[in-house]
Amino acid sequence: MTLRLLAAAAVLLLAAGPAPAAEHPISPERLAEHVKVLASDEFAGRAPGGPGEPKTIDYIVGQFRALGLQPAGDKGGWTQDVPLVRTQVPKDAALSITLGGETRRLAQGADVMVLTQRPVERVKIDKAPLVFVGYGVDAPERGWDDFKGVDLKGKVAVFLINDPDFEAAAGDPVAGKFGGNAATYYARWSYKYEEAVRRGAIAALIVHETAGAAYPWTTVQANNGESFDVVRADPAKDRLLVQGWIQREVAVDLFRRAGLDFEAEKRRARTAAFTPVALKDATLSTDYALTAERLLSRNVLAKIPGGGHPDESIMFAAHWDAYGIGPADASGDTIRHGAADDAIGVAGVIEIARAFAKGPRPDRTLVFAAWTGEERGLLGSEYYAAHPSLPLDKTAANFTLDVLQTAGPSRDVVLVGAGQNSLENDLAAAAARQGRVVTPDARPDRALFYRADHFSLAKRGVPVLLLMGIGGGPDLVEGGREAGDRWVTEYTTKCYHQPCDNWSEAWDLRGAADDVALVLDAAGRLANERAWPDWNAGSEFRAIRARSATARK
Repeated sequence: MTLRLLAAAAVLLLAAGPAPAAEHPISPERLAEHVKVLASDEFAGRAPGGPGEPKTIDYIVGQFRALGLQPAGDKGGWTQDVPLVRTQVPKDAALSITLGGETRRLAQGADVMVLTQRPVERVKIDKAPLVFVGYGVDAPERGWDDFKGVDLKGKVAVFLINDPDFEAAAGDPVAGKFGGNAATYYARWSYKYEEAVRRGAIAALIVHETAGAAYPWTTVQANNGESFDVVRADPAKDRLLVQGWIQREVAVDLFRRAGLDFEAEKRRARTAAFTPVALKDATLSTDYALTAERLLSRNVLAKIPGGGHPDESIMFAAHWDAYGIGPADASGDTIRHGAADDAIGVAGVIEIARAFAKGPRPDRTLVFAAWTGEERGLLGSEYYAAHPSLPLDKTAANFTLDVLQTAGPSRDVVLVGAGQNSLENDLAAAAARQGRVVTPDARPDRALFYRADHFSLAKRGVPVLLLMGIGGGPDLVEGGREAGDRWVTEYTTKCYHQPCDNWSEAWDLRGAADDVALVLDAAGRLANERAWPDWNAGSEFRAIRARSATARK
């Protein structure tokens, strides 16, 4: 049944009135208790490697152990070690572009914001040529190649942000080729950096434009030159020496001095015939000392082994980390508590585990994960995806909970990344059984689907489903969509990654409990079926999953 038909069925259920009262499978009160603990001052904002990490790990492990789950981490334990490296670019880093014999100094934070993720002592680039590569997309399934075989070895790739069709006008041949305003993976800065590495570039700069990036320059500045990555055997193989953003005004001036019109080049980049162009004789030079240190963080992993097909699995996950201690807010609070982001997601995973632990043993193994380092670049989930405890080609699905809404019961559930895979039909069916409907993310241009931990599994082919309350305002029972949008706006503009993301007595977690119950319902059926969810035709992940099809015969 299609999503549209399932939505229609849900409307009929609503018209028929509520079903007879039954015990709710997820307790809002239990969700609240977990959040109160994890977001408390004692946990110090749950920064990876920070003073709150041991308490966080102990709490989550204690909950899983009390439920009778089995450990699924390293060497039969409850955790997986995630070795991380933290790097810091100095505020006064020497950065410059030379063109036509003139050198322009680039101010870190004002003109550019660059990071270095290779743990080197000094970052020195001597006059590396700059090459404009348009949107930097190589998408054979869409008949698109921005690179055309250009040699980027030892050079600096200059990218536009988002997809080639993001600003396309109606009737333009590229319009809709990449989903229009709905961002694809190719829109993400992470993809562009990875593509630059694959092609031998030494550095990459992305031209910042607020609409295409979906956030202002102040968000780019927020990292202050600090970066985290997993420890890698060969960092130079996987990471650029310098990566970052360049202010639009600085880029426009650079193009002008190279004899190019920035807007004209953007229009050319929206055509399949685009070819890269060297920015005349422009070169980038850098010379700065880098601070690098290693730290060890941990994922928490537990499981309920399957009775029939234990080598097949379904995963439920959320990230335990937040931003730790930071600048004081107006009230003097320095702890970024991470209550909604994502203590409530961890609470949801614990309560899903509780529900399954009470029932009969499932046919497939159920894995429950709490990731580290999400806020630093999806690092914990990325490390697990590279070192899984159960094979990914037999992981039927990943369900991720990140920032569930706290404003009360709603008539719908907002789905981030709608249109990607068949798990959405399972969610819609579960919603219909609750008398609710599924509403697609109202702002797919923000690329939220590519900014949460499920993505580490998705890009390796595992079908995923993300519930994220800030994907759009829910249609609240009290106040409707207007009240839901108001909740999203107030949270994202005032409390997102700030100290005020803390537990509040004003929270109403009945809606969050309903959303967690949807995952429990959809996954519970999948746990005892032989079905293998798959990506929809046109998804950039379908071909990746197909490569491991023989493992699921």
